[in-house]
Amino acid sequence: MVLDEKDNRNVWEKIGDYFSANSIWMKWYCTGCGAIELPPTMTSRYDMERLGMGPMATPRQADVLLITGYLSTKTLRRVIYSYEQMNSPRFIVAFGSCTINGGIYYDSYATIGRLDKYLPVDLYIAGCMPRPEVVMNGFNELIKMIKKGQAKGWKHYQENYEWYKKNQLDSLGEVIIKDEFHE
Repeated sequence: MVLDEKDNRNVWEKIGDYFSANSIWMKWYCTGCGAIELPPTMTSRYDMERLGMGPMATPRQADVLLITGYLSTKTLRRVIYSYEQMNSPRFIVAFGSCTINGGIYYDSYATIGRLDKYLPVDLYIAGCMPRPEVVMNGFNELIKMIKKGQAKGWKHYQENYEWYKKNQLDSLGEVIIKDEFHE
């Protein structure tokens, strides 16, 4: 571990970031064509497991929420639920041009154009669709950011929760859960 005079994290935060960066478990949220580039990234040619990365079944087991493709207002609600179930530290990687600006659906009334208005994105991987080489470079960049203590979107979300919540409510409206058994 290299000491940096500008780094104001304590020793325990540095150790935690080091180990977090070397064991990353992902939950994928694949809503579009971006999912087609993930199997080659996982298999023997690119082998993301050599970086210490692997898929998880539930958000509660994951460190990274990988979002590929466009998000509609309905899917955004599910992504927010998934993100809020994850333990901290938690990271978001947005994959493809759809998560940045809506992609080919940029002018649709039902498509979310900028994901970072609703959730804190730590890293964008641009492209339509990014090739496995670019995805691997993005994962390497995320690992470097975590080790340096730069991937702190989850802290930003906690500190600015009211701003994120306002954007979520403006776009999605209030969520009302109706319990039909106890009416």
